[in-house]
Amino acid sequence: MKRPLPAPADAETPVPHLVRHAMLGTVHSSHISPVFVGRGAELAALGEALSRADAGEPRALFVGGEAGVGKTRLMQEFLGRAVADGAVVALGGCVETGADALPYHPVSTALRSLRRRLGAELDAAIAGQEGELARLLPELGEMDRGRPETEGRARLFELTVRLLEHLAANRTLVLALEDLHWADRSTRELLSYLLRALTHSRLLIVATYRADDLHRRHPLRPALAEYERLRTVTRLELPRFERTEVRRQLAAIRGEAPPEQELDRVFERSEGNAFFVEELACSILEGSPGGISDSLRDLLLVRVEALPDEVQRVVRIAAEGGSEVEFRLLATVTRLAEDELIETLRTAVGAAVLQPSEEGESFRFRHALMREAVAGDLLPSERSRLSRRYAEALEADPTLVRPEERAGRLAGYWFDARDPARALPAVIAAAAAARGRHAFAEQHQLLERALELWDDTPEELRRQAMRQGVEDGLYMAISPDAPGDFLDLLAAITVAARLAGEQERALALCKRALRKLEGEPLRAAWFWLERYQLVRDLARSDGWDEITHARKLMQDQPPSFVHAKALTLAAHWYAVHQPTTTVIETAQQAVELCRATGAEITGLTAQLTLAWLTIHSGDVETGLEQARAVCARDLEPGNAIVLLRGHGNLSTALHGIGRYAEAVKTAERGSGLADRHGLPDTASYIDANLAESLIQLGRWADADEALDRALGRRGVSVRIRALIAERRAELALVRGAYDETRRRLEESESSNTGPYPEPQHTLAVSRVAIALAAADGRILDVRSLLDTAVGEAIPPGHQRYGWPLLYEAAAAEARARALAVAEPGRAAAVERIRKAMQGQPDFAPLWVAQALMIQAELLTAEGRDATAHWTRAVAAAEQLESPPLLATARLRLAEALVSQGGDGSRQTAGELLRQAEAVARELGAAPLETEITTLAGRARIPLRQADGQTDPPPTPAAALGLTARERDVLRLVAAGRSNRQIAEELFISPKTASVHVSNILAKLGASGRGEAAAIAHRLGAFE
Repeated sequence: MKRPLPAPADAETPVPHLVRHAMLGTVHSSHISPVFVGRGAELAALGEALSRADAGEPRALFVGGEAGVGKTRLMQEFLGRAVADGAVVALGGCVETGADALPYHPVSTALRSLRRRLGAELDAAIAGQEGELARLLPELGEMDRGRPETEGRARLFELTVRLLEHLAANRTLVLALEDLHWADRSTRELLSYLLRALTHSRLLIVATYRADDLHRRHPLRPALAEYERLRTVTRLELPRFERTEVRRQLAAIRGEAPPEQELDRVFERSEGNAFFVEELACSILEGSPGGISDSLRDLLLVRVEALPDEVQRVVRIAAEGGSEVEFRLLATVTRLAEDELIETLRTAVGAAVLQPSEEGESFRFRHALMREAVAGDLLPSERSRLSRRYAEALEADPTLVRPEERAGRLAGYWFDARDPARALPAVIAAAAAARGRHAFAEQHQLLERALELWDDTPEELRRQAMRQGVEDGLYMAISPDAPGDFLDLLAAITVAARLAGEQERALALCKRALRKLEGEPLRAAWFWLERYQLVRDLARSDGWDEITHARKLMQDQPPSFVHAKALTLAAHWYAVHQPTTTVIETAQQAVELCRATGAEITGLTAQLTLAWLTIHSGDVETGLEQARAVCARDLEPGNAIVLLRGHGNLSTALHGIGRYAEAVKTAERGSGLADRHGLPDTASYIDANLAESLIQLGRWADADEALDRALGRRGVSVRIRALIAERRAELALVRGAYDETRRRLEESESSNTGPYPEPQHTLAVSRVAIALAAADGRILDVRSLLDTAVGEAIPPGHQRYGWPLLYEAAAAEARARALAVAEPGRAAAVERIRKAMQGQPDFAPLWVAQALMIQAELLTAEGRDATAHWTRAVAAAEQLESPPLLATARLRLAEALVSQGGDGSRQTAGELLRQAEAVARELGAAPLETEITTLAGRARIPLRQADGQTDPPPTPAAALGLTARERDVLRLVAAGRSNRQIAEELFISPKTASVHVSNILAKLGASGRGEAAAIAHRLGAFE
């Protein structure tokens, strides 16, 4: 039987002294993560190999990866678990010496450690062969030189095989060899012999090597190709960490979750190399977040300093050229002949310092931090001189770089050349070009550079550069005759920072501008309206004061696009807070004013607001067509954020009326476009809406994936983080993870600091809180929460949030009656809910079904027969797209039928329960499934097939409580597949596969993939 590796994949496993001692010679960081992060697929492969070796099938794994990627840490983790599982570990490491100076060194070291561990047993196993094995262990005595060299070598290899087979006959033996890239030829040949000769023993060979050290003529390269052809050999390449894994590594080092900006900086600079992450974390914790530690710099420069002088010169010039430098540009700056430069670059590539691009027309450093170290080693004057040469070369011949990169590269070179008069126009031109490509983060960074250069640039050059920038589309100037002054620059940076998700920076710039503005009401009003959007995104205010202030400033001013923007934002505020029918007039006025003042982009926002209000007034199709027409427009730099936000608005409008499939399609398109156009906050907002619809469609793993994606982006605002937490709370609730539900609710509420009482959020959060209180049996809290959320009535225009909230409250009263809980006050509570229902629109089929379900629950709470209402509710729910809602309605109808009694009712109830149970089980809706099985058991209704035949006993896999998809995933986990392999086989994404694996581990109570596989095998879950 295959045995699992104990201990969770993310927990620190004590490594035996033998292993720790042998690891001391490896490079280590002063801030090593105390928690082992990631590497689940690799550990699973190692665990699978160990299980096979344990069953008598010798196996070998070769683990490659660049220096610092985590090979040694992976080996430590695995060997620690192997020892805990009863295996004996023999560890040997190759050393960096002259060619073949220490033959068999790693094998000798491993055997020496085995002799210390096994003592007399090993001595007995080699009795009579000491002289021959002394070539591997000199301490055994004098070497036997009586055989010819070729025969003696063959004999040595054979004796080594016999010894290992003997020692691995009754125990699992792990022979671990580190740094195989330094192995001598004799070791490689002995290893090749072992891999072929070992046939029946409990032996596992694990070896690591640095993939970046294997140049084209490295002797290990053909050896690995030879090894890999063997059936018993597996080769793994250890990839760099993804962003989520770097986050966990930093959290373990810091003892708390890292700030998003710190995570972004470390991930970008380390490129996911685990050792570099630790060193950068060390620099940050020691108060030098901008640089790299001396130890890391020295390590990075070792390869460069070993190169010939002329090659070092070219490498230094390349470092100043950027992350990737074109061959022709490099030739121009280095002033080398083509053939000479090619040979120089060949040497740098062979030393694993540089690497060519796929097209072969440019070169980059193998790792970004190496370029940073080389550039940092240059003198300041040397750097500025080289940057000037790059800038002059590019100005002389713009074809040296790709057209889309030209403006940005030129701006960077002139900035680093420390020439403000040349740099400021170049930087502003590059910022305008970045906006033209929707690269808002890059635009923001460039404009921050312009801010640095501003005071050192002559005034006339500043004005010319800003006016040209506005003409090129830098931003929509506040007035047609833009003065091109400092306030225009602040306005451009404010917009760029907001679009890039840097709301705090944008707000600071906004405040700075407002302090300078006196006697310019139009420009001041513009900044107040920017401030409205920022304080709302930061959840610090509902923004009404900012809108009011802006409108007051413009009272005596002629109509302009700023007036149109103020009226549009006022209409939007009313749509969110007080969406009455009279607000439609305000939205229509905003559309007309935008048209009259030429405010085309703001007019799109006004049209979307009008569409939203039209939908919720009952004219659904007209409103949807209005919204679709806006979203269908061509994306341009100026309208991108409005149109993509429109996708989010349209998807949530479709969700609200129960058109979940169309909502998903709209949101998926909008999210993808927002990512491609550099709008992280907008993309995450849309993904949060996408998850909401996926939940209703029963696609919960996909909802998890959407929320992970939403939270993982850089620059996600506080407001959107609160929305993501709200969605996670809803998912946890339907799965029965009530502790997580509480935690997510607290997270959502803590993110919404300040006066931010938008009903669309307060009602949604209250619904989850009410359902959670009902699950806990806290009926008095249910009533209190309802009173707080609803007040006198559901706010007008918010029926999409009101109906689900009222249902949870009504269901709580019905369940409380069934349990005879808190009888006093129930009549008043029921009446309170009925009153809240009055006047709520029900023109959408979804709301009709929800209203019927509420009425049925209230009748049940009063002890009256609700069968007719539940029958109608089920019929209404069957026309919708929500499996969870339909399963709930069928359960409640079955409950009502059971209370009636009679064979006909029981038969119908049984069919309803079977249908509901199938959905609940597939979804993993634990609370719903528990209710169904409890009712079926209490009523003695077996869950039968439709034809009346009893289902066969559940398979062991089904008995584990997993959904059908989870059982498919578990089968592949038990077969040793990685998440990527599972994804490929099941046609899902790797992230979805990861979510399924996490759910499986939680349901089985397993600490890792190995234990989950063991549980499945122990129960005979699969053939």
